[in-house]
Amino acid sequence: MDIWDTLYKKAKEQYHPEETPFFFLHHVVCALEAENGEIYTGFCIESCCGVMDLCAERVAALNMYLQSGQTHIKRLIAFRDKPPRKGSADIPCGACREFLCQFDERNEDMEILLDFDTRETVTLKELLPNWWGTPRFEAARKRRPNQ
Repeated sequence: MDIWDTLYKKAKEQYHPEETPFFFLHHVVCALEAENGEIYTGFCIESCCGVMDLCAERVAALNMYLQSGQTHIKRLIAFRDKPPRKGSADIPCGACREFLCQFDERNEDMEILLDFDTRETVTLKELLPNWWGTPRFEAARKRRPNQ
């Protein structure tokens, strides 16, 4: 069993779609591997008022931060009822891509699984080339050279 099997199994535990009068939950799930190797999961939370929606990827990243203070992600898998397959929409949406880039500049190198069978991945940097926020990280480093 490799890391992708482990991440898949952890995320799959979160998959059990639920619906209330106002929320649709657990129909997209995510697992991520933090820099230190710990695994964190999340599930989507959709409401009838879209501004409160949270994707599984952002929930997993926030769980990681709340539980450990970490922001650097090495690997991520997200899917609905089946493992990701090439050509499916099981990659972070635009809002999640942006969030993950802002969360930690090193996340640009995180691996995102595109196809479970072939283990094909893509990096966040490949999904957001020439990201607008890179100069802000660079400017921040110049202001705090010892960090």
